[in-house]
Amino acid sequence: MTTRLRDARRARSLSQLQLAELTGVSRQAIAAVELGRSDPSLRLALALASSLGTTVEELFGDAGTRPTAVVEPLAPLGRDGSRVALAPVAGRLVARPLDGERGARSGFATAGGLVGSRPGTVQILGAIRPAVVVAGCDPALALLDTPLGLCDPPVCLLWHSCSSRDALELAADGLVHAAGIHLHDASGESYNQDALRVLGPGSRLVGFAGWRQGLVLRRDLDGHVRDVADVAALGLRIVNREPGSEARSVLARAAARVGLDPATIAGWSSEVPGHLEVAAAIASGLADAGVASEPAARAFDLAFVPLTVERFDLAVPPIHAGSTEVRALQSVLGSAWLRSQLAALPGYDATGCGAEHVLDGHVFDEHAVGP
Repeated sequence: MTTRLRDARRARSLSQLQLAELTGVSRQAIAAVELGRSDPSLRLALALASSLGTTVEELFGDAGTRPTAVVEPLAPLGRDGSRVALAPVAGRLVARPLDGERGARSGFATAGGLVGSRPGTVQILGAIRPAVVVAGCDPALALLDTPLGLCDPPVCLLWHSCSSRDALELAADGLVHAAGIHLHDASGESYNQDALRVLGPGSRLVGFAGWRQGLVLRRDLDGHVRDVADVAALGLRIVNREPGSEARSVLARAAARVGLDPATIAGWSSEVPGHLEVAAAIASGLADAGVASEPAARAFDLAFVPLTVERFDLAVPPIHAGSTEVRALQSVLGSAWLRSQLAALPGYDATGCGAEHVLDGHVFDEHAVGP
């Protein structure tokens, strides 16, 4: 019983004092219940369950049951018993599904809980460590994990791979500490107004990396394809990104420039969730071409035709600006270690990594990005 109360408190990154303040009792009272020296009154049991987003039965019921918590999903949760990663964000517990590629990109990822039978709940498997929750499509975000673990205090990384649009919406809902974005308007000009409109004044843009984005092609097509018109003329099959991704928009704009309806290109209706997935589909022979970053193409030794130059920045909502997690993220983004790691990845430009802008209604110039 007492272990479940302690685990539920730690899962939400609450100290005994913080939980005591939420429930209107002393820290000593919380400690006594956790140590088994005191049984909670009905009023305290109800207050504890309410503060921890669970039930009295799950906190103080029969032994052998796991504590259950209400969560905010970053993406639709799977069926009952599906594995999820968990992290506390500003007093809420967010859950990232670990099904499919999310949980097995390079081995199975550690789960913090299992999807519960009640909608929006999970069974917590154990204590949950503080984590920086970042949403975005750049696979280089995985580099943040090691240095974040060396911060004082150490924090984990929970990276949710998704489109820039989805990342921005998650940030607007307060469910992630930072959203990776590289959005453009219909003309292809980069702008920050979306971040300002969605996240509000006082939001921060922190530089991460730059790259060229373009057509990724089978190696034998090198020199035979110059633009999207050639893709269509040769009857090549593309692999596309999901709606809301900048890669999908880049492909649509490139097709429009040569007078093509992008929906007529073979494979337009296909969808994969990231740059590396585009390159992997082409390398495995499932497609002939697609739009992704140059680093993804070079990682799979594929041909590449540049279409645009982009920056990938991390947008931080004002509500998270002073949090321990964001301070740790800022220290890592400004480190020479991260810049050297990014520079060592073929196709990445680390210029401006860690540079910050505060959005106050003005559109800032993009960082210069080399070829």
